[in-house]
Amino acid sequence: QLQLVESGGGLVQPGGSLRLSCAVSGSTLVDYTIAWFRQAPGTEGTEREGVLCINRNGDSTVYAESVKGRFAISRDVAKSTVYLQMNNVKFEDMATYFCVGIPKKNCPFDLGDFERVGDDYWGPGTQVSVSS
Repeated sequence: QLQLVESGGGLVQPGGSLRLSCAVSGSTLVDYTIAWFRQAPGTEGTEREGVLCINRNGDSTVYAESVKGRFAISRDVAKSTVYLQMNNVKFEDMATYFCVGIPKKNCPFDLGDFERVGDDYWGPGTQVSVSS
């Protein structure tokens, strides 16, 4: 059973940087495609926003246009960890960030694939607050 745990959230100033980690256990990163999603405050109960995805080969896909050029996804297979590097953080980036894994080769076009995999494949989330 795949298990994911996020860490690294906290308070960051606008324009600052933060790196989130997603520790994966129960399988290896070469068997799963991993994505970062986020949910802004006050939007609980609505769909989470896809941010970035990294497939089993290590190739990345950007889901959120607003993070292009600012956020990057990477992984360390030996540490079984996926990272989300957040640079030039903006107020609108404030959210709870989740990582999720699916047993697919590539990052799907249909983000519903991540929701349909079930809650067991999602981490509990880590909160990012943005304040000056």
